[in-house]
Amino acid sequence: MSGLVRKTFDSPEETRPFEQGKGRLDLVNLEAGPVGRAVFEPGWRWSEHVKPIAQTDSCQAAHMGYCVSGHMVVAMDDGGQQEYVPGDFMVVPPGHDAWVVGDEACVMIDWQGVADYAKR
Repeated sequence: MSGLVRKTFDSPEETRPFEQGKGRLDLVNLEAGPVGRAVFEPGWRWSEHVKPIAQTDSCQAAHMGYCVSGHMVVAMDDGGQQEYVPGDFMVVPPGHDAWVVGDEACVMIDWQGVADYAKR
């Protein structure tokens, strides 16, 4: 077991911007893997602002995270849909689209599925 570790999203080790300035993914790398803070700006939609980067028909990352602020809807390829609001934990399998609802940025902490998310 390693010693104490302190990292902050205020000084991320990597930042990946989304298309058209609609947000970003900040990453810190831990021994157990990367953890991301995604800031999705109002008007963000995966199929418009990350799909050109991922080059897949839908998001193929599995996500496990926590909604800090804002409001997001995730729609699965099979038709299932779920809304996430502040305080919600989320588990989202591969094969989905997502979008921000309203005029507040949606901030999510994600500790699964960010290793290659929006990576150019």
